[in-house]
Amino acid sequence: MSFSVVKGSGYVLVHTPDMVLHNGTTQTTERVVNPESEYLKKLPNHLRSYQETVSYPPNQTYIGNITPEKLSEYKMPWYDKKIEDANRFGKYGEIMPQDEFIGLMKIVDVFDLVSLEKSFVSDVKEKLENHPLITDELINKLKEGEELEDIENHIEKYEAEPIYNDGKVIGCVNRAHDVDINLNAHTIYENIVVKASGALAMLNLLNKNDIDPENIDYIVECSEEACGDMNQRGGGNFAKSIGEITGCVNATGSDTRGFCAAPTHSLIEAASLVQAGTYDNVVVVAGGATAKLGMNGKDHVKKDMPVLEDTLGGFAILVSKNDGINPVLRTDLVGRHTVGTGSSPQAVITSLITNPLDKGDLKITDIDKYSVEMQNPDITKPAGAGDVPTSNYKMIGALGVKRKELERKELLNFVKNHGMPGWAPTQGHIPSGVPYVGFARDAMAEGEINSAMIVGKGSLFLGRMTNLFDGVSIVMEKNDGKSEETEGASEETIKKMVAKAMRDFASQFSDE
Repeated sequence: MSFSVVKGSGYVLVHTPDMVLHNGTTQTTERVVNPESEYLKKLPNHLRSYQETVSYPPNQTYIGNITPEKLSEYKMPWYDKKIEDANRFGKYGEIMPQDEFIGLMKIVDVFDLVSLEKSFVSDVKEKLENHPLITDELINKLKEGEELEDIENHIEKYEAEPIYNDGKVIGCVNRAHDVDINLNAHTIYENIVVKASGALAMLNLLNKNDIDPENIDYIVECSEEACGDMNQRGGGNFAKSIGEITGCVNATGSDTRGFCAAPTHSLIEAASLVQAGTYDNVVVVAGGATAKLGMNGKDHVKKDMPVLEDTLGGFAILVSKNDGINPVLRTDLVGRHTVGTGSSPQAVITSLITNPLDKGDLKITDIDKYSVEMQNPDITKPAGAGDVPTSNYKMIGALGVKRKELERKELLNFVKNHGMPGWAPTQGHIPSGVPYVGFARDAMAEGEINSAMIVGKGSLFLGRMTNLFDGVSIVMEKNDGKSEETEGASEETIKKMVAKAMRDFASQFSDE
């Protein structure tokens, strides 16, 4: 059976400055352990405006308005650069402002756990009515709103989680149970954010690629949160909840979790499900994580920078049957960090990069582009974590030198030619390989590249269940033009030819 293909993608960001202040774990933890912190006092002055966030070059890259190659032409740091006349809508998706997103949180809330103040609802409803992807059916889910006094009462007496906009309380997320800690207001808040941002990514995928939601068969959701109750803490199911709100009435689905590596795990799962014939159209989708907002904020403020981790991320990718046009996912060229691999850099790169290449008798230089942990170095370098993508490319190149597939003097050119600058927000799972899928699909269609390797890595030790590292990879390749139908037809033709040859051969003996 032929390989499945990447048929479309959608990428979204949501500018959430108030959520940085009140929901990012760096800030919420600081508020507990050091409430008079100088950092907390200075932080509001380091938050960017919506327009500053939209015009930021890496963000314009994420939604497809400029390519990674174009981004590399901007001298670092990027936070003091801007794209003139930057558009909130891009080739792959959009950058949504906070107030509209809060309205979307209410729209996706089917248990009436989100309470919003009346005047805020009135204002944001008008904005969402003008959004090209928010239908009347969705707008009708945005109820009238409540009195601010009632909302403040929920926060004070019933442990509701406040929702802020422009520094003011304009709503809250109520707890879903008075005892179950898995249904407390804080967790429900995080989960509704995941659902809303994942739904926004799905809507953009469907719209940008002219996809009928009723044709989606299966959804794999791969963010880093977990929904459930005290009896099944991570039971799920974000996937079906996102499908419900976006009109995927014929889809079922499930959640896949693997820390930062989950998106690439999910891409492999989707490709395998389609290739096996189980489903025709599978969407991999993920929403954003409020916990990661402002994660490196202390270092950014210390260096008198804007806090760059002010956006939630989301993405959606459609994997379908081979159509002879879109790039294929080579499920025969999959890398995997196994239980016995070990955690040394060389062991990791060998398992994820060279092992799958060896299966296809390929050299490291045969892959045109490697999409690794595409974290924005503007964010990570001031925090002491360095340029993560470049470090990965240097390790891959060094292994190529060791394998005698690359001259040592060519190492820097390898990084430039086979790598890319990082542009994705540090939302954990969001940077891990998948931000390049949309660009790779376009580059293969335009004949610019023939192959790319999508690499996801994860830190399983964060769950305190194992010290193991994690990672998987898969090769994405330009389609050779043979669709599943044409391949099937050629096989049938071969069968007929063989049958005719056998009949002709037998007739020779009957004639004798």
